[in-house]
Amino acid sequence: MSLEQVDVWFQDEARFGQQNTTTRLWALRGTRPRTVRQQQFDDAYLFGSVCPSRGIGEAIVVPWVNKEIMIKHLKQISSVTEKGRHAVVIMDGAGWHTDDIAHQFENVSIVKLPPYSPELNPIEQVWCWFRQRCLANQSFRDYDDIVDKVYAAWNQFLQCTQRVKKMCSRQWINLTS
Repeated sequence: MSLEQVDVWFQDEARFGQQNTTTRLWALRGTRPRTVRQQQFDDAYLFGSVCPSRGIGEAIVVPWVNKEIMIKHLKQISSVTEKGRHAVVIMDGAGWHTDDIAHQFENVSIVKLPPYSPELNPIEQVWCWFRQRCLANQSFRDYDDIVDKVYAAWNQFLQCTQRVKKMCSRQWINLTS
C-alpha cells in the first residue's frame, strides 16, 4: 500500500456534563447578566475522530470509557474508510488505548502520541471549540439532554468541512510531499 492510500485520523475523548463551562456574554454596558452554574454531576464522554484531509469525523457518546467502546469507535472509522485505503489513527496513551484494539480491522492502524503531548493532537482544539461555541453557559436536564446537546455540537462542527480541515490539519501529517 502506498502513502497516497493512507488517511490520517486524530482521535481523543472528552467529558462533557452538568459541571459546564461558563464564558463571557454580550450585554448592555452597566448590566451583569447571570448564567447558570449547575451543581449536579451527570456527564457523558464523546469519543471523537477527525480526518482532516477528507474533512470528516466520526463520534460516539457514551456514559463511561473502556476498551470495548474504543473498539466500537474504531469500527466506525473502519466502516467509513474507503475500499483500498487505510486509516492511521493517531491517539494518546489512555489506558483503554491498548496495542491490540485495532487487530481485528484490516484497514485501521493506531499510532500513539508521546506522553503528555496534547498539543500534537489537533482534536483537542475541537473540544475547546465545543465548550466555547456550543455548550458554554448551558444547563442540562439529565444525561439524555447532555447526549443530545453533545451530538448537536458534533454535528454543527462537522457541517463545515472547511472548518474541520482548517482546524485539524497539520503540515507534519502530509505523507506525500
